[in-house]
Amino acid sequence: MITELLESGSPAKTAAVVAGGGPSIPYDQLRVQVESLAERLTEMGIRRGDRVAIALPNGIEMLVSFLAASVAGTAAPLNPAYKLDEFRFYLDDTRARVLIVPSEGAAEARAAAGEKVPIIETRLDSTGAVQFGAGSSDLSTNLDVNPGPPEVALVLHTSGTTSRPKRVPLSHENLMISARRVADTYGLSASDVSLCVMPLFHVHGLVASTLATLSTGGTVVLVPRFSPLSFWSLVRDHRATWYSAVPTIHQLLLSRRKGNARPEGAELLRFVRSCSSALSPQTMTDMETAFGAPVLEAYGMTEAAHQMASNPLPPGTRKAGSVGPATGVQIAILNDSGDLSAPDTRGEVAIKGSSVFAGYEENPEANSVSFTNGWFRTGDEGFLDAEGYLTLVGRIKELINRGGEKIAPREIDEILTGHPAVAEAVTFGIADPFYGEEVAAAVVLKGAASEADLIRYCGALLADFKCPKKIYLVDAIPRTATGKIQRRIVAAEMAKLNN
Repeated sequence: MITELLESGSPAKTAAVVAGGGPSIPYDQLRVQVESLAERLTEMGIRRGDRVAIALPNGIEMLVSFLAASVAGTAAPLNPAYKLDEFRFYLDDTRARVLIVPSEGAAEARAAAGEKVPIIETRLDSTGAVQFGAGSSDLSTNLDVNPGPPEVALVLHTSGTTSRPKRVPLSHENLMISARRVADTYGLSASDVSLCVMPLFHVHGLVASTLATLSTGGTVVLVPRFSPLSFWSLVRDHRATWYSAVPTIHQLLLSRRKGNARPEGAELLRFVRSCSSALSPQTMTDMETAFGAPVLEAYGMTEAAHQMASNPLPPGTRKAGSVGPATGVQIAILNDSGDLSAPDTRGEVAIKGSSVFAGYEENPEANSVSFTNGWFRTGDEGFLDAEGYLTLVGRIKELINRGGEKIAPREIDEILTGHPAVAEAVTFGIADPFYGEEVAAAVVLKGAASEADLIRYCGALLADFKCPKKIYLVDAIPRTATGKIQRRIVAAEMAKLNN
């Protein structure tokens, strides 16, 4: 079970600490608390496979609750910022047996639970230990807290880019293997300190920043809420050696940089990791110049318990625009017929390996189209070069079809972000009566430029059919709760501007 990942930590060594002077927990207490709270859950009637929903911010309570829930039953962490109807959907869809919330607040989660889902409150006592409040007492007792590797530890939902969110069950084995591969990829050790700015209800923060670090006896600094204003002081004060984040966070840090000076604390970083969304080559270059640390773009997804590929640490070669070679899984490019493609040939990225999930829950239709000859089809378009480095082109269903010409939005994104006045760009298709779809983009500026300026700039670098015909200048790009960009959502928001 995934709590075996904690065995590398020395008893008195700090396993996790809340950023900014919050409570900390050493490895020996973490192990004891997880075991104790797992037993408390079973006393409340939680059985193997029962879904324990968790709506907590990043912190010691969230970490311990997740680990205990994964041992006693199955953890189902939720974004604490969800609204009432969202909580209702996810509690119902997971068939949650209980819901863990903070001792104060969480009004919408509590309201969604109503009388159907028992509430368990969690708090820190005077010694800094996590305590569970009263829960339901009318459920049958089962004191089995030793799940095997194939049993489901965690259930998450996909982002629902093209359909309703699908449930993704991840086993203890999936998570343990993925965490250890992340640790191996970046040479993590007990001396490393990870600054976790990603939420623990998402595999990025949970597996890469947290479980991988704990598996090597390192320390995780849990950031309840990311702020670019306090970021570098946290790196300095906690002596962080690395952090992993989505490009949105990297771009915010770059935008807050003062002059050309390296931020105080950046000299402590061994590397910076970027994942969960495409990192433009220009942003990578700007980060390495500004922070003085190698920037390693990786490729992960929920269905693979996170990491599938990553650029290596120096002296290995890191390629801007590529997510690197496979890390512990097999990666192939499939053509439309499901056959393997040759190097440098575009097609659908497919994966297989021991960290890859077995299939969506109760969704045979999705599974039938997602697996081909043992390969899981990711829905991403990309290609492998002769050295095995993977380059992603975009989501297959996000390709813009302009009069039969298939256009990858990411290509236009990268052209636009190469303009000195552009901070961010997201390209998408808009309806067109003649071509079916036309190219448009939403752009956040960091300097002076007009829509016409940017269209002319693209026209000089792109074939005419790829050049955006409409560019929206906006203050911010709409994103999901985990910082991902879903082009259909951006397109819908931009469409509102025309109404």
